[in-house]
Amino acid sequence: MSAAFEFQSRIVFQAADAEALLRQIPAAPGIFALRGSAENSEPYLTRTADLRRRLRRLLAPPEAVDEQGRPVLSRRLNLRSKVRFIDYTRTGSDFESSLLLYRATRAAFGPEQARKRLRLHAPFFLRITLQHEHPRVYTTNKLSPRSLPESFGPFPSRAAAERYGDAVLDLFKLRRCHEDLQVHPDHPGCAYGEMKKCIEPCKAACTPADYAAEAARVHAFFATRGESLLTEVAAQREAASEAMDFEQAAALHKQWERVKAAAALADELVRPVAALSAVILQEAAPRPDPHHPERTLKLEEAAVFLLENGRLVGPEPLSTLGVRAVREQTAVGSSLFAQPLMLAPVPLDEPATPPAPNSASATSGETPSTAVTSTHMPSTAVISTEAQRSGEIPAFSPPGTQAAPSEPWALNPGPSPSATPEDRARAVLAHLTTQTTHQPPPDIAERCDTLALFRRWYYRPEKQRSGEVLLPNPDPAGTKDVWPIRRILNAAARVALGPPTAAPPVDREAAKTLRTKIIHEGREGVEREVPVLPKRSRNRKTSTPAEIIGETK
Repeated sequence: MSAAFEFQSRIVFQAADAEALLRQIPAAPGIFALRGSAENSEPYLTRTADLRRRLRRLLAPPEAVDEQGRPVLSRRLNLRSKVRFIDYTRTGSDFESSLLLYRATRAAFGPEQARKRLRLHAPFFLRITLQHEHPRVYTTNKLSPRSLPESFGPFPSRAAAERYGDAVLDLFKLRRCHEDLQVHPDHPGCAYGEMKKCIEPCKAACTPADYAAEAARVHAFFATRGESLLTEVAAQREAASEAMDFEQAAALHKQWERVKAAAALADELVRPVAALSAVILQEAAPRPDPHHPERTLKLEEAAVFLLENGRLVGPEPLSTLGVRAVREQTAVGSSLFAQPLMLAPVPLDEPATPPAPNSASATSGETPSTAVTSTHMPSTAVISTEAQRSGEIPAFSPPGTQAAPSEPWALNPGPSPSATPEDRARAVLAHLTTQTTHQPPPDIAERCDTLALFRRWYYRPEKQRSGEVLLPNPDPAGTKDVWPIRRILNAAARVALGPPTAAPPVDREAAKTLRTKIIHEGREGVEREVPVLPKRSRNRKTSTPAEIIGETK
């Protein structure tokens, strides 16, 4: 997060024209700052769900005055006589308001004051001290450059982190003591060693290599969220089953269930802190109408935020143009006909243009596709390539690798007539990734503030948390994570267009009497049978008001 922050609008406040000036401010969520005439004066900075209503309360005439017209002291805060400038920024969600308020407070008062004013506390993590001679796992809410690669989280609370750590340590034999071990054969040990829950490095009961291997297994469990141990136990269970040792296979299955239960104690967000990435989708704030500044344009787009490399950047608008079929498909059911409308082109009646002789499709013998003409996608939509149809892009790929520089959307994340929904999503993610990689690495304090803001929003109850969050999927090759592009588009459509409506109940008995016809006959993938609704009668009977009243009686 950069220290510089600028508000979108500024109004010069004059008490005589207060009512006319406040009418220019939208009655919408946002953040604002009230500033005095002096340059060194501290601003009044906060967020609100209604900018106009909150500013009227702060800048309205005093409720009571004395005989000389001076305001009488009141418990209600009134800044009418001290404000010279009103700065405000309209936001689309509570998450955006919190993030912009932190940026504005950090720019106005500094990092320490911003942390105190917003009451940001670093979340709790689990750390395994691999660099120690005898590694151990413990819960902490302090990060350092040395502990960053060894920390996992964030957790909603200290109790949740300790509960998950204890469940994982029950599966291994790593030490749980906090002392700086002095290895000696006459060491008294502890209760965990007596219960065979520790391999007792204090008594030299194991070699340093054995203890290091056990610590590496624990680290792999945290890094893979239990998949490393689940795979190991499952392989042993299959081997015992093939060897007809069913008692051992049953015991291993119970152990597999214990490992699964321990891994389920950690939320999906709990990952290595150094590689934590997430895409947050929120409702976008309306844009001002360029032709009528007093009006706003409610566009069908979502605001995209990116958490990566210890920074939280955004918002960037992501248009849902061409993704509306996702809502329609969910509303009408799981029909396969609605799926091609989402991201793939539908052929027209006109014959396809043959490819060039030296093109890839001509050499492979594939049938080329034609462009789409629909109400949701432009007629010049670009047909996705095989790499685009996979629905995934690298989460940490360098900027500029998602599209050719000649494409206009590669430089501007906004919608383009020649860009498909997948192209726009890739362009937005590439633009946000550039903001995180082309800046110096954040310090530990800023990284903790970022995680504190994100944790405060993420661990809210589902009914109170607006928007959606998506985490990258591990690459099957194991090189780098990838973003689920199609899931991001679906989530953006849900955020921008609202939840899908429930499909109306189908009267199957009445549907049997309906006539049907076949449309697009002979066209593979598009041909379907639809009901024919009866025509409305031209001789409709009209009733007078008197007849209607008589019928109701």
